[in-house]
Amino acid sequence: MTGWRLLLTRPADDCAALAETLAGQGIFSSCLPLLEIAPLPVSDKIRQAITRLPGCSAVIVVSKPAARIAVDLLKAHGLQSLANPWFSVGAATAQILKDHGLDVSFPVEGDDSEALLQLSRLREAVARPGAQVLILRGEGGRELLAERLRELGASVEYLELYRRDLPAYAPQTLPRRIEAERLNGLVVSSGQGFEHLRQMAGDAWPVIAQLPLFVPSPRVAEQARAAGAQTVVDCRGASAAALLTALREQPVPVF
Repeated sequence: MTGWRLLLTRPADDCAALAETLAGQGIFSSCLPLLEIAPLPVSDKIRQAITRLPGCSAVIVVSKPAARIAVDLLKAHGLQSLANPWFSVGAATAQILKDHGLDVSFPVEGDDSEALLQLSRLREAVARPGAQVLILRGEGGRELLAERLRELGASVEYLELYRRDLPAYAPQTLPRRIEAERLNGLVVSSGQGFEHLRQMAGDAWPVIAQLPLFVPSPRVAEQARAAGAQTVVDCRGASAAALLTALREQPVPVF
């Protein structure tokens, strides 16, 4: 497993944390953040949704940025504790919410929408007549989650709290980094992250697409394969543990 030389593309802070974890396992990685979190202005829609939170049957937070922004909004509106159940896709997101005193559940095994939908507590919450679910997220994503919840009879509303921008880089930064550091694997944490990777690859994409690509979910895996990525590994989660498991199971490429 230590033969891997990975390109990490998460937002800067998350990228650094993942790189440290990988280094502890003897894995080389190079950080090139392809996502920059930009909170959206606090609109009337956001304010109104926050005031409706106490009446929701379930509140789902799909990422750490969404959790951080949500906690700030709760503080600004004087909502220090809420009795309704909250849910997150992963443990790190849950911890941010728990630190604010919220009652949060998350899947112990798997940190994707499919695992979340298997939680009995979430299913109980949405099974109640007139169940209202609010999903806190960035712009776009997690459409499967809302679709499945609606099939279970819940009314679902999205509240978008941030966008994911592509940081400014000089042309050819991505291909040159891969070549200079002899990278043999790519890691993305979302569909937007993959789109930014492909955009940064430019004309070099057919070559870069030959590298193993580690993605967090079946949805992103399908997106990557449709774009021409040749070896796509679904980690079934965006956590470091999920990536490490996938790396152990995937042979290191020989070039």
